[in-house]
Amino acid sequence: MLQVPFIRENKELVIQRLEKRNIDATKMINDVIAFDEERRRLQTELDNTLAESNKLSKEIGNLYKSGEAEKANVLKDKTSQLKEVSKKLADELDACDVKLYNVLIELPNVPHDLVKPGKSEEDNEEVFIDESNKPVLHENALPHWELAKKYDIIDFELGAKITGSGFPVYKGKGARLQRALITYFLDKNTAAGYTEYQLPHLVNSDSATGTGQLPDKEGQMYYVGEDDLYLIPTAEVPGTNIFRDTLHNESDLPIGITGYTPCFRREAGSYGAHVRGLNRLHQFDKVEIIRVEHPSNSYNALDGMVEHVKSILKELKLPYRILRLCGGDTSFASALTYDFEVFSTAQDKWLEISSISNFETFQANRLKLRFKNSEGKNELAHTLNGSSLALPRVLAGIIENYQTEKGIVIPDVLQPYTGFKIID
Repeated sequence: MLQVPFIRENKELVIQRLEKRNIDATKMINDVIAFDEERRRLQTELDNTLAESNKLSKEIGNLYKSGEAEKANVLKDKTSQLKEVSKKLADELDACDVKLYNVLIELPNVPHDLVKPGKSEEDNEEVFIDESNKPVLHENALPHWELAKKYDIIDFELGAKITGSGFPVYKGKGARLQRALITYFLDKNTAAGYTEYQLPHLVNSDSATGTGQLPDKEGQMYYVGEDDLYLIPTAEVPGTNIFRDTLHNESDLPIGITGYTPCFRREAGSYGAHVRGLNRLHQFDKVEIIRVEHPSNSYNALDGMVEHVKSILKELKLPYRILRLCGGDTSFASALTYDFEVFSTAQDKWLEISSISNFETFQANRLKLRFKNSEGKNELAHTLNGSSLALPRVLAGIIENYQTEKGIVIPDVLQPYTGFKIID
């Protein structure tokens, strides 16, 4: 959530930057400033009224002690009137706070200066590409959904029977490869200094609001009405909420955590060949990295997270590229996002496998995640997170790019985890 002082001090900049998201936020920003001015006026009036009431109460006590009950009773009538006024002001102040919050909660984060205007993924900028590991496949190469059936490692029809489309069943060596990837990603992350957590797979509405899923993505999450809980769309939600309502010492920063969870998303998008197989699912596995950073270091940390994911893809020997998302494709809570995509040679297309984002103070303001700075003042931290990595499309990339006429070769770095070298 944007901070009101930032909006007041940078009104035109906020409006201009939000235009990159194709949003005309002029009315909302003006409403924020107007509600804040009204809130300040009411707070000042309430404070003055309470101060006057307290002063009269002391005078009443002194008058009773000196035997001047008649004068004291006159002042008591006045304090009663002031109490009614203060209650009315307090109610108006509460109503104004609600109005201000309702506008702020709907405002997305302000994009970073590097973010370019744009409407969709077609306007994203390619900032890096490594095609050195792009294979030349044999003449009868297949897409991963055909390979999954051929080698009996993923059963999409069985998942559809048990639950519905978008819930695959991994079998035999397919399941072992999936487990190997999860363990490999976690090992890489912990070796880089991230502390591993096992996280809940359901969260309450406060947690979903804290990271920006509510109200922005309410329709995309599975909701358990009887318990008022949401199935997590990503480990970002429970992981970042570890730090909700916390105050840290400056020396505690940075903090880095990692965790594996299944992820659940109702909106799987449009249907067709471009979303077949593992390309888009309602349930999938993902390993996440999350950082809490000092504001002065968060963009260095973002660059470090990008390099970390690059190192994993180099070890997997997969062709990949990095995109800097345009304003129209940047998520509600993010200030700057880099997407990683792996190239599927069999499908002749790029598949998104990771998003790495800096949210600056946007989530921290909702979460009340603060640290005590060198001057002893409480300051909002910066939060960052990224997929390291999302499994379905990584698995699809491995299955397709490592296929041979004899079977699917397992990347060297994964063979100690799988216990086998080929799926045949």
